[in-house]
Amino acid sequence: MSQEDLSHSVAPSWLDRVRSSLSVLAREVAKFGVVGLSAFIIDVGLFNLLMFAGGDGPLNDKPLTAKAISVIVATTFAYFGNRFWTFRHRGRTHMGREYLLFIALNGVAMMIALLCLWFSHYALGLDSVLADNVSANVIGLGLGTLFRFWSYRKWVFPAITDDAVDREIAERDAVTPI
Repeated sequence: MSQEDLSHSVAPSWLDRVRSSLSVLAREVAKFGVVGLSAFIIDVGLFNLLMFAGGDGPLNDKPLTAKAISVIVATTFAYFGNRFWTFRHRGRTHMGREYLLFIALNGVAMMIALLCLWFSHYALGLDSVLADNVSANVIGLGLGTLFRFWSYRKWVFPAITDDAVDREIAERDAVTPI
């Protein structure tokens, strides 16, 4: 086989692997976005329902409780949406471990948004409603979302290894209840 034949046979397989990886990544990003947007709607909708349904909602006088409930429900929805749809093709471990790690990483992402808000509001003195919303809900939420996507892929739903023992353990633990 000539050198030219060898280079043509290697290039398509390398290019196919890159295309395949980018295709998988694009599908994960799209699904992650749908799950995240749905969780956001659940969070905001449930909070408003608990606070204001029928004028004075059942938790109208307890906004922190209403927000805590809406965040827990939305985060739980996001975990299951990501586990069984976005990252269903990736490795799995025990659901309890995944869920706790998922919550912890969401906490880190929330801290990223809070840090952006703190920096803009207090360090830079940009304290208007617009500045607070841009720093917390555009920059902070954007950076937090990038962190969530990366960290879920790395730690919560890791890539499946080629090791048969690791694969068997991951598949067994994936169906073990919390």
